Amino acid sequence: MKNLAILISGRGSNMKSILRAIKSGEIDGIKNVLVISNRPNAPGLEIASKEFGIKTSIVLPDENGQTFDEKLIVELQRNDIFEHNSIICLAGYMRILSPEFVKIYKNKIINIHPSLLPSFKGLNAQKQALIAGVKVTGCTVHLVDDGIDTGPILLQKCVPVYDADTIDSLSARILVEEHEIYVKALKLLASNRLLLKDNKIIQI
Repeated sequence: MKNLAILISGRGSNMKSILRAIKSGEIDGIKNVLVISNRPNAPGLEIASKEFGIKTSIVLPDENGQTFDEKLIVELQRNDIFEHNSIICLAGYMRILSPEFVKIYKNKIINIHPSLLPSFKGLNAQKQALIAGVKVTGCTVHLVDDGIDTGPILLQKCVPVYDADTIDSLSARILVEEHEIYVKALKLLASNRLLLKDNKIIQI
């Protein structure tokens, strides 16, 4: 059984799909769940606590010299979120984790990105896809490493790009697939069915 921390900054739509899947039993192997936001007014906090009864926490920058990630580590470990027993999901978390944080939770942090990585890394991936004129884009669940959207890929899903697409219409279609593959990836991780070998993820 794994503990799960979900880090959010906003509405937490991927968080909601994950919590719904845990509640329904689609994802098993998860013991305790904690939702943390770096923004106190993030709508996802209320969704987690009121709709799902999940414990939530807010971690803000420290004025006394302690780094943000140091505070985050303290809060995670206070809630039994350690490298050996947990998974951390980034779900619209709008901060870059420090190399020190990634090292402590090596290969236990996953992220969802709205493109078929390694294409269109970073911000505004949907806009990048439209500007590039690609006919297919999608979304990717990957392990988090020291780079920006560079970690080993767990799962991907293709989404067609239509001539009439706008950023909003393409984003909405990608988001539907994000919800599906994030749940699937977490299900595989929680049941120890993914193996990292030579920087590649193998399903076992």
